[in-house]
Amino acid sequence: MRLPQIQIHTTDAKLDLHIGKPSQHIEQPKATQHIEQPAAILEINTTKGVLIIDSSQARRDLGIIGPIEATKNAAKEGQQAALSGAARRASEGRKMMMSAGKGQGRATIQNIAKQNHGPHRVQFNIKFVPSVGSVKIDYTPGTTDVNIQRREPIIDAKVSKPIHEYTPGKVTGTMVQRPKVEIDVIDKGVSTLNEAKHKIYR
Repeated sequence: MRLPQIQIHTTDAKLDLHIGKPSQHIEQPKATQHIEQPAAILEINTTKGVLIIDSSQARRDLGIIGPIEATKNAAKEGQQAALSGAARRASEGRKMMMSAGKGQGRATIQNIAKQNHGPHRVQFNIKFVPSVGSVKIDYTPGTTDVNIQRREPIIDAKVSKPIHEYTPGKVTGTMVQRPKVEIDVIDKGVSTLNEAKHKIYR
């Protein structure tokens, strides 16, 4: 017994594709920014220093005095000289009175004249003029008060949105060759001249 044979022939499909690339454009505009810095407030308060120099004692040591003080000193020295002269004359009169009638009056008068008009020994000494510490200095330092008030900066920033443009790609296709399947059935039990063929297309 002979079985029929089956022959299968396939033809692949062919496509012609056209692909359009997508396009994309992204732009980021710059942000706008405004910065302002107000000036700080600075306050400085100062008090002056006070310097006092008293050189009156040094001037007195040098003999430089004002007219009022010179008048007072002269009056005081005159008063002391008057009192000293009155006391000296009273003492001399008492001495002359005690020696009267005793034969010593001449000697007493000579001694009194010698004391008043005789040579006097003057003490010699070194004196520093003006004296040490005669100039008095008093200083009160000044003060400085600094007050700084800081001010915050003013910042105004605006962010711009990005610009995004996108065009998607396109794909188009054309069927150049359609797929095909051919099936042949050959029955060997029949004469070759009368061979039956059956074709199936898909």
